Amino acid sequence: MSDSPEAGAAAGSGGYGRLLRYLKPYRWIFTASLLCMVLAALFDAFSLVLLIPFLRSLFGQGALLPGGGRNAAERVIDWVVGGWLQGATGLEALRGICLVVLAALLLKNVFLYGARFLGIVVQERIERDMRDDVYGHLARLPLPFFSGTRAGQLMARVLTDTRETKQIVSYALADALRQVVTAVAYLLTMVALSWRLTLIAVVLAPVLAGALRPLLRRLRRGFRKAYDEQGDLLSILEETVNGVRLVKAYGAERYERGRFEEGSARFTRRLIRTEAVSQLASPFSEVLSALVALVLLWMGANMVLGSGSMGPEQFLTFITIALRLISPVKALAQLPAKAQSSMAAADRFFEVLDTPPEPAVRPVPEGAGGDGVRPVGLEREIRFEGVEFEYEPDRPVLRDVSFAVPRGEVVALVGPSGAGKSTLVDLLPRFIEPGRGRITLDGVDLRRIDLGALRDLMGIVSQETVIFHDSVRANVAYGKPDRWGQEQLREAARAANALQFIEALPQGWDTLLGDRGVRLSGGQRQRIGIARAILRDPPILILDEATSNLDAESERLIQAAMDRLLTGRTVFVIAHRLSTVRGADRILVLEDGHLVESGTHDELYAAGGLYRRLYEMQLEPGAS
Repeated sequence: MSDSPEAGAAAGSGGYGRLLRYLKPYRWIFTASLLCMVLAALFDAFSLVLLIPFLRSLFGQGALLPGGGRNAAERVIDWVVGGWLQGATGLEALRGICLVVLAALLLKNVFLYGARFLGIVVQERIERDMRDDVYGHLARLPLPFFSGTRAGQLMARVLTDTRETKQIVSYALADALRQVVTAVAYLLTMVALSWRLTLIAVVLAPVLAGALRPLLRRLRRGFRKAYDEQGDLLSILEETVNGVRLVKAYGAERYERGRFEEGSARFTRRLIRTEAVSQLASPFSEVLSALVALVLLWMGANMVLGSGSMGPEQFLTFITIALRLISPVKALAQLPAKAQSSMAAADRFFEVLDTPPEPAVRPVPEGAGGDGVRPVGLEREIRFEGVEFEYEPDRPVLRDVSFAVPRGEVVALVGPSGAGKSTLVDLLPRFIEPGRGRITLDGVDLRRIDLGALRDLMGIVSQETVIFHDSVRANVAYGKPDRWGQEQLREAARAANALQFIEALPQGWDTLLGDRGVRLSGGQRQRIGIARAILRDPPILILDEATSNLDAESERLIQAAMDRLLTGRTVFVIAHRLSTVRGADRILVLEDGHLVESGTHDELYAAGGLYRRLYEMQLEPGAS
């Protein structure tokens, strides 16, 4: 995964339009929220306009002008509350106006609460949908993606980036619309009071938005880099937690703390630099807002004291509303700067979603069978034909490997470290794809077989059995917990020599095994993995030194379980201890990516080649 700003910009091109798709399922809730905002803004503006009759009554004038007033604002007042104020004394008028203002403010806040609550509903549901989408997509990505991406970066994409991105989809959009609605309500009221002064404000206000434009590009790049630094910091934390035994065994606490503090310092420095640019937006826009207000004061004073075209109470109300207008205009001016943080997170979010998932089938120029084949088993053989593979250009791991494995044969893969054994078996479930050549199952190229159907044919038991923080039952029946009944689970556990210790656990099959199976010994974890494979009952089995690093008793129990597991299956065994594969039907010897020898133990030992040298190095007395 690329973490460069350029890659992020590419991933995020047109990103806001893509983000709005997450709003679509909740458009009616969002519309209701906007309606509440509009009503709250109207009641707010109306409560401010009531300053005109309030000031008139306070200074002994009539609350209402004869004939409905000189402008649209006063005609609205006369239409709404004229019946209450007509003919009222000064104190009666003031009391009536206060009651109307109180009612208007109450309604404003009821609608404002409704708008904010509905906005929260939309915001949290959007974050949930984004989080579910990116997690679901991650699960479908090919294995090389994970080997090339740090775990902390992935956690940041799923949790931090979705939380940050939702702001621009829901909260920022809703806040922008709320500020627009409020500003429009204030502007309409100002036009009703004096269109000339409003025109001046409208001409000067866009300066606020345009003046901040140079900051935006720097902010987006800065936040993008800050999120990358945060992902690296999470990776260091994850590595330390998972490797805490090694850290303590080697007394590396100070070293790991230094690594973490260095990453933390980089993250902090990046945030400080980015926030320093972000904070320029507020004072800059405030100075410009004050300049607009001063111009309005000067022009309005001339209209009141000079031409007399505006009454003092109208001018005071106009200035009050104009000052209130500064807040939404300022918020709208600052919104693009604040949005850069969310857009930077959106770039990273879409990088994951734009990474192609594993295809169910791949187009193959030549090969037998049609695309999307769903075999129910292995009938004849698995065949490798001139297979080559490389992780990096010009550094091949497998070179022109060809062999066939008939149904029911146990094949052991041996060779020095780095010879290509694990790469070869990773090709079978299509964790990776061959660069050249092909692998066929009963004559059908694996790339033409539906990926789910192909992997249903295979069981994998590795040296490091993965145990999830879940119940024993969920771990044994992993992936399809409703497919098997309790008796089937018990039979699989019995065959794996695991039933006795499982039923001795505090809650038996419902016992939670802890993170990575911390409550189990190594041998117990391995037997859980074997029970998982036995329950799946796959026709093809891949074993990666499943009995290594165990005590003698655990190895004896596991070897007995393995013997039951091998019966009637086609098996690929990666063997590091050659004593464990003497009984294999065939042994394939790999060296530097080449298949150099093939045969039984006796045949290869008698040939005196690489296999014999490896065997004698491990088993002959005095061998080094």
